[in-house]
Amino acid sequence: MLQAGDMAPAFSLPDSDMERVDLEQLIQDRNLVICFYPKDDTPGCTMEALEFTDLQSEFEAAGTDIVGISRDTCASHGAFRDKYGLSVRLLADTDGEVCDAYGVWQEKEKNGEKRMGIVRSTFVITDDGIIRHAIYDVKPKGHAGRVLDLVYNL
Repeated sequence: MLQAGDMAPAFSLPDSDMERVDLEQLIQDRNLVICFYPKDDTPGCTMEALEFTDLQSEFEAAGTDIVGISRDTCASHGAFRDKYGLSVRLLADTDGEVCDAYGVWQEKEKNGEKRMGIVRSTFVITDDGIIRHAIYDVKPKGHAGRVLDLVYNL
């Protein structure tokens, strides 16, 4: 798993409009929050995405962009964004390579059944590509506000 002080793994992924986005573009003169989440349009993921959307102007004022990454498709991301009016940019990691690179693709247990999945995780990355905060196993309620506090203290 990645830790504070590590270099953020580079990536290039399509967003919900199928435009390719890479890490280098995203951190150019700005900080970046990357939220890995399990699945579009599920209760916890929707709550987290709405909270980040509600605070987006405050993140922007703090020189920070936000992206969400899951293994859902671009079409699924577009439908999720449009259904809830999300302003957070959603990136599709359908092959899971970026999830692996960030250490969020892990074995999870639910109702006694083990399976692989995305562990909800957040990374705060400065414009020099250094991870300042790596938070694994995030609980969605109130998370966006806690991350905003971390950004203010960079």
